[in-house]
Amino acid sequence: MQFLSDNAAAVHPAVWAALRAADEADAPYAGDALSRRLDGAFAELFGRDCTVLWVATGTAANCLALATLVPPHGAVICHREAHIETDEGGAPGFYLHGAKLILADGYGAKLTPGEIEAVIAPIRKDVHQVQPHAVSITQASEYGCVYRPDELAAVAATARAHGLTLHMDGARFANAVAFLGCAPAEAAGEVAALTFGCVKNGAMNAEALVFFEPALADVARYRRKRAGHLQSKGRFLAAQILAMLENELWLENGRAANAAAQELATAAGGRLLHPVEANELFLRATPDERAALRAQGFAFYDWGGDAARLVTAWNNNPEHVAALARAIAGL
Repeated sequence: MQFLSDNAAAVHPAVWAALRAADEADAPYAGDALSRRLDGAFAELFGRDCTVLWVATGTAANCLALATLVPPHGAVICHREAHIETDEGGAPGFYLHGAKLILADGYGAKLTPGEIEAVIAPIRKDVHQVQPHAVSITQASEYGCVYRPDELAAVAATARAHGLTLHMDGARFANAVAFLGCAPAEAAGEVAALTFGCVKNGAMNAEALVFFEPALADVARYRRKRAGHLQSKGRFLAAQILAMLENELWLENGRAANAAAQELATAAGGRLLHPVEANELFLRATPDERAALRAQGFAFYDWGGDAARLVTAWNNNPEHVAALARAIAGL
């Protein structure tokens, strides 16, 4: 009974159908009809012009975005628990040609204006110190906490005051929108670049890199090619992304994963280490308690000390979710 990661979730049937339908000859790379539809589809979703590039992985999408925003001699301000710091194997340094990550604090892996100001304040404005060029935030955060629109506005205002560009890692953007119940534009705020996650939410191997400033996309196209991510049959990536957008499948799947997480959160009660606002749960559990859960057939990750991480997905079997809820309540 799988609660390791939403990366392990099945591919949605609608995505498989879209892949089969795309299996006809068309222009190579990003010149096919499906890839050309992405800009319009996301413009409709966000209510503003945007330029969209498909990429095969979230790591590549995040790093290509940041490489477009930050020069090699610059830096990105991010939370010290941000995925780009803890789980991308040094990829930001590789893609950004040595640009630095400046780590900030904040409850629930969320940045606040105060935490951003705290890491900027000691930096002298001279050539001897690395200067920040961008801020990267994650929606929902690495601890499953969601930025509210007013929090996003405050972070954006702080970034703007310092001349910094804002990037959002939206690997679980669908879960954040489902929790907030707001328009996608409100859950994104004033970001210049957004990684719109699909793989964790029902796609196979396609993420959407959304630029709200077309000039940035012009640069990113060259970086995508140089990084080996310009796939010759790009229509198959575009097909997956378009399938996720059709009939709001992306949001439906996010709601399903969130609902499963809420069922487990109710059972966990006081064991919860963070509010459950998306599809991740972090709870207190001793080694013996974790062993007891695994003995009943549940798969999940240990999270340091007496903690466990459980992640729900769009296609979790309701019987498995109910069984895990009972098992947690019975610890």
